[in-house]
Amino acid sequence: MTKVLITGAGIVSAIGNNKQECLDSLIHERSGVGEVRYLRTSHKEFPVGEVKLSNEEMKSRLGIASDVHYSRTELMGILSLKEALEEAKLQEDGLALICGTTVAGMDITEEFYPAKMTKEILDRHDCGANTDVIADYFGCFDFTSTISTACSSATNAFRLGELLIQSGRKDVVVVGGSESLSRFHLNGFKSLMILDQTVCRPFDASRKGLNLGEGAAWMILESEEHAKKRNAPILAELKATGNACDAFHQTASSDDGEGAYLAMMQALSEAGLKASEIDYVNAHGTGTENNDASESAALRRVFGEAVPPVSSTKGFTGHTTSVSGCIEAVFCLLALQHQFLPKNLNFKTADENCILPCVDTTVTTPLKNILCNGFGFGGNDSTLIIGKYGE
Repeated sequence: MTKVLITGAGIVSAIGNNKQECLDSLIHERSGVGEVRYLRTSHKEFPVGEVKLSNEEMKSRLGIASDVHYSRTELMGILSLKEALEEAKLQEDGLALICGTTVAGMDITEEFYPAKMTKEILDRHDCGANTDVIADYFGCFDFTSTISTACSSATNAFRLGELLIQSGRKDVVVVGGSESLSRFHLNGFKSLMILDQTVCRPFDASRKGLNLGEGAAWMILESEEHAKKRNAPILAELKATGNACDAFHQTASSDDGEGAYLAMMQALSEAGLKASEIDYVNAHGTGTENNDASESAALRRVFGEAVPPVSSTKGFTGHTTSVSGCIEAVFCLLALQHQFLPKNLNFKTADENCILPCVDTTVTTPLKNILCNGFGFGGNDSTLIIGKYGE
C-alpha cells in the first residue's frame, strides 16, 4: 500500500499565528482561552479561544484590500495554508484541497444580514464556497471538496485525502479546515447548556462544559514516491485513519463509546499497529461530562489497563469544532518532532468515570506513534495515527 507522508503544515489558533508560536505556547503551557474580543456578542460571560488577529490585520498580511469582503473563516484558512505550502516547498499545480468546516461564512452573513445583504455575500455563506475562495487565492488547485460532519470534519478530511492518494487519483492532497466563531455558533452551543463560564477542564471531576474556539490548520499529504522524487521535506507519516458512526444520539455520545472505539480500532488495524505501540493519545476531550466519560470508556476498551499518556489540548485553544481534528493533528506533529507530551491544562482531580493517565505537566519523552481523536455530533467519530517516517 502506498505510504502517505506529511511534508508541510500550517496553523493559526488561539495560542499562535503559526507553528512556532503554537509550539512555544504548548511547551510553556500558555492558554489562549479568554474573554471575547472579536466576536460581536452580548454573551461575554463565556470565555472563548479566539485567533489574536482582526480581519483587517489578516487582510494586511495577505495583501487583500481592506474594502474586499472576506469571511474570517476564509482569512484564517488562507493564512495558515500559506505556511503549509511554503514549508512543503510546493511549486506545482494540480493539487487537491479537502476542507472541513461547518460554520463557513456565517460570520460575514451575520454582519450584513438583513439590511446590507447582497447576492455576493449570500454566495459566500456556503461551506463549499469558502473552500473555493481559499483555493482560488493560491491558484494551484484543480480539485476541491468540502466535508461538514460537525466536529469530525477536518479529521475526515484526512481520511478522504489518504484515500485519494492510495487510489492513485492524486499525488498531493492538502487536508484540514477553517472555522471562525459566530453568534449562531455560540448561541447554538449555549442552547445545549454545555458551555463553561470558566476555562474548560477536560477529564477533571469538576468539569462543567466546553469553551468554543476558532482557527485553521492544514497538512500537506503526499505519496511516498512523489515526495522522494521532488526531495520534499518529510515531517512524518500518516499511518492510518479510521471512521465509524454509531448513530447513538444527535448530540450525545454512547456510554460505552462504541463509535470512538470502532474508529480507533479501525485506525490501528489499518496501520498494522498493536495498541501497545501507541505512545500518546491526543483526546477529543471537550470538557463536557458526557463526551469525556464516553471517550474514557472507549480508550479503556482499546488499551485495557495500559492506556498510554492522554491529554486534551482544548484547554489551550477551546473547542475549535469542525477544524479541531487538524489543529490537534498539527499539535501531535509538533509533539512528535520535538518529543514532548502536551499538558492537559487545568486537570486537578480525577473523575471516577475518567480514570486515565492524564498528562499533568509538559514532559519530554520518546514518541514514535501518536493517536489523535476527533468526534462529531451524530456519533461520526474519526481517528488519525501519525508516526515517525520509517519506524
